[in-house]
Parts: sequence; C-alpha cells; structure tokens
Amino acid sequence: MDRSLLTDEQWAVILAFLLRHPHVYVGNPLTCRAFLEAVLWVLRSGGQWRLLPAARGAWNHVFKRFARWQRRGVWAELQAHVVRDPDLQQMLIDSTVVRAHPCAAGAEQSSAEAEALGRSRGGFGTKIHAVTDALGNPLVFVLTGGPASDIGQAERLIGAFPAHAVIGDKGYDSDAFVKVVEERGMQAIIPPRSNRLNPRVYDRHLYKERHLVECFFNKIKHYRRIFSRFEKTAHHFMAFLHLVAFLIWTR
Repeated sequence: MDRSLLTDEQWAVILAFLLRHPHVYVGNPLTCRAFLEAVLWVLRSGGQWRLLPAARGAWNHVFKRFARWQRRGVWAELQAHVVRDPDLQQMLIDSTVVRAHPCAAGAEQSSAEAEALGRSRGGFGTKIHAVTDALGNPLVFVLTGGPASDIGQAERLIGAFPAHAVIGDKGYDSDAFVKVVEERGMQAIIPPRSNRLNPRVYDRHLYKERHLVECFFNKIKHYRRIFSRFEKTAHHFMAFLHLVAFLIWTR
C-alpha cells in the first residue's frame, strides 16, 4: 500500500467537503485528488517542494494551491469537518517539541516568536500543544516557540469542549487552571508537583489513559514534514498538522 496516496474512502470524504466549500473550485476531481496526493507526498516524505516528482505535478503549482487553501482556511475546516462526534469522556492535553531545520528561519517581515520558533535547551524548534479526545484523536492545536510553557496554552486548548475530565501531566499543575477546569464542571486529573505542601488527590487509575496523547504524538511524527519543521511560517506548518489530523480521524 502506497501511504502517499489517499484511500478511496478518504477521498470520498474530502470531495464531499470540497464540493460544498464556497472558496474552493474543484474542477476535474481526478486533478484535485492528484494535487492532494502531491501534498501528502511532501507531508509523508519530508521532501522539498522543488523535489516533488514530476509525475505528481508541477511543484510550484502544487505549493501555490496549498498556500492558497491555507489562506482561505480550507485545511483547518477539513479537520473540523471530520471532528463531529468526539469521545469527550475525557480530554487529554500535552505538548511535544519538534526541531526546526535552518531553512525554517527567515520568514519575511516576521519575527521568530510570531512564527512559533524559539531556542530552548533542545535547540531551535517549535512546540506543538494539542488536546485529544478520550480515544487520542486530535481536537485542537496551538503552536509556540520551543521554550514556551505548557500551562500557558492550557486554557486556550480545552476551549469550550464539554468533557467529563481533563487529563494532563505535572506541567499543568496550576491552581488557576484546575479552578477553570472545575468551574466548567470537569474533573482535573493532574498529578501535583513534588514541591506542593498540600498535594491534591487525583484519580491514578484514570490518569493511565494519558498514554493515548503520547501515542498520538508518536503517530504524527511518522510524517516527516511534522517530525522536523521546514516551513518558514507557522501557518503552513499548521496546515500540515490539520491534514495529519484529518488522516488520523479517517484512518
């Protein structure tokens, strides 16, 4: 099986979505599918746009269409299209750092911070903050520079999802965040830091489910364009994340 090709089932979902999208001209469905599979080749292989095989299409045309879809919100809406019935028994929250290639630096008229790039102990990179449903399927992404804290994005990540519980590691042990979670009627399954004078009690059995968000990060790093960041702009890197999220939801 060629993993740089869409399955017929995935293409059927995408085509139905695109035909109803007000900012997308599908044209010849076969040509449109070839474009998506060219983007998937770049995502899977991590290859440069200029190295796109000629059989996949003209690299510059593929890249410009990819960028145009990003500006029009198509990739984000594609992910949202398949996130229709998440298992909200609990939400799993975590982050991972990806190293940035030197070519990711130097976006025009933009700072490294604005493009979610930063230098930490692990080097120059981007931190992907994510929240998944109880089955480890992605709901929301936030990008920051590598040195950013996990807790700084926690409230933004959980949004307004009506889950029964939020599961996170010690990086999310904050009185303010726990209060937000509990005020929304959810249980905070977050172990206390070792330096707490009065450690909170948490459900240790339910906490074991947190491994599913770690499994999710492992899955997305099989896509080489995610494993290492090559994109100069955070918007383009996020577009690839939205496509990966769609692929996971429809696998």
